[in-house]
Amino acid sequence: MTITPVDPSRLEIPFQTLGAAFARYAASHPDKLAIHSIDQGKSISFSELEELVDSTATAMLSHGVGRGKRVAILAGECIEKLVLMFAAWRCGASACPFHAEIQPDHLAVILTVIEPALVVWRESDVDGARLASGLSCPSVRFASLDRYNAIFQRAPDVALPPAGTEYGPDDEGCIFATSGTTDMPKCVVWDHLGLWLCGLSTIDFTGLGADDRLLEYRTFSWLSPQIVTFMPFVELGLSVYMAAGFSRSRFFDWVRDHRITVAAGVPTVINMLLDEPVDVRREDIASLRLMTASSAPLAPERWRQFEARYGVDVLQFYGASEGGWLCGNRHNAKKHGTAGPPARHMDLAIVDAAGNVCPKCVEGEITIRGAMSATATISADGVWEDRQHFRLTERVRVGDLGVMDVDGFVTVTGRVKDIILRGGASIAPLEIDAAVMSHSHVHEAAAIGVPDKIWGEEIVCYVVPAEGAPADENSILAHTARQLPDFKRPRRIVFVEALPKNERGKVRREDLRALWARSGLVVEQVR
Repeated sequence: MTITPVDPSRLEIPFQTLGAAFARYAASHPDKLAIHSIDQGKSISFSELEELVDSTATAMLSHGVGRGKRVAILAGECIEKLVLMFAAWRCGASACPFHAEIQPDHLAVILTVIEPALVVWRESDVDGARLASGLSCPSVRFASLDRYNAIFQRAPDVALPPAGTEYGPDDEGCIFATSGTTDMPKCVVWDHLGLWLCGLSTIDFTGLGADDRLLEYRTFSWLSPQIVTFMPFVELGLSVYMAAGFSRSRFFDWVRDHRITVAAGVPTVINMLLDEPVDVRREDIASLRLMTASSAPLAPERWRQFEARYGVDVLQFYGASEGGWLCGNRHNAKKHGTAGPPARHMDLAIVDAAGNVCPKCVEGEITIRGAMSATATISADGVWEDRQHFRLTERVRVGDLGVMDVDGFVTVTGRVKDIILRGGASIAPLEIDAAVMSHSHVHEAAAIGVPDKIWGEEIVCYVVPAEGAPADENSILAHTARQLPDFKRPRRIVFVEALPKNERGKVRREDLRALWARSGLVVEQVR
């Protein structure tokens, strides 16, 4: 069955191009702050942003960039990177921002695969000249808006496409790397309509408006910051405050000094602010009405603790690189421990092994369908999969297990690949993680299945103790015996200083399974 295609002109905020949006904001409130870079101490108003983006777009056009082309942007987080991304859109091209921390050999492969028309790189972050040496396109370096800035200057006798005509909703908008500071990353390709729908979902989740001041400190090279922050920025004309990275000691100073109303977040940040609390009064950060949490699961106990400690509402979202927002708790409706109801523009279903939709409260695999999803993926081997022709007709399995309750709230129970198969029962590890982490002596926990001659797999949980807490295996095992049925209880607790994670904060359980295999430990139990 095919779902009804989205009419971009009939959305709650009708689709428009970046050029049209920026022209409107520059005309209606030219002096309003558009972007402030905290680390660089730079601010740009909407009138200045429109002029700078237009100038940079003409420079890109003079290098052969145009509609349907791609611009690779290689830099750490800075205001210039945003300007370059917006300028690529302004001349109708696809913006391809890549994190400077991706290994150079991996980055070179990605550039070869996507075939950019232009490579722009910050000299303090990457050796762009070497990375682009095998490409048949120009490369341009920059240091800042003030040095080596020909790329930011208006090219004479180069005309921009009229604002509103530079691209359409079905044109390619961005290519993102999904991961890969150590491993070869995969990439996802998004069209402008999909990105626009993701931004609308963020607005629906958070209640964002044009007067909000949004704090972002994650890399722009990931999809999540784009759809949490920059798409609502284009759609609403709110103000963005950006930092090059998270700082526990400075975070609440940023909130207070800039009167931040909404802050992007990840569970790692929430855990850091809980484990090393910052001495701040609620009245000092009264402007902050909520924080988001996405990119990794947030333990319900930690969620409640953070809200009680700082008096700030937290909203857990659930997304995927291939599907944008799948679910999200809303500013006016949330449930701790859940990912919220499905996103407004996502056709989400939880299905069984045969592909049939599961009844409410029955676990199955999460699938997605619709225009709010990637148009293509690029494997780590550089193989393209075109999804455009089937994303409105076929359900795509995202690799996660979940259950929807009677109110429509979805709980993600684990990754399919991380399922523990014990005695014929399929056990999702996130429930075990949450039970173990509800012990006061536990900071973090991750359960895995390890080989067992009788049960096939047995449950072991790796634990990072809370600061100053004793490493008491028996106490934690007794606690989980009160929390979980027998077949889901871990049989061993193994203490570690830290859990292996990827750059988004997701636990790498495969690394824990390898650690167990090397350890020589065994599971001793009564049969």
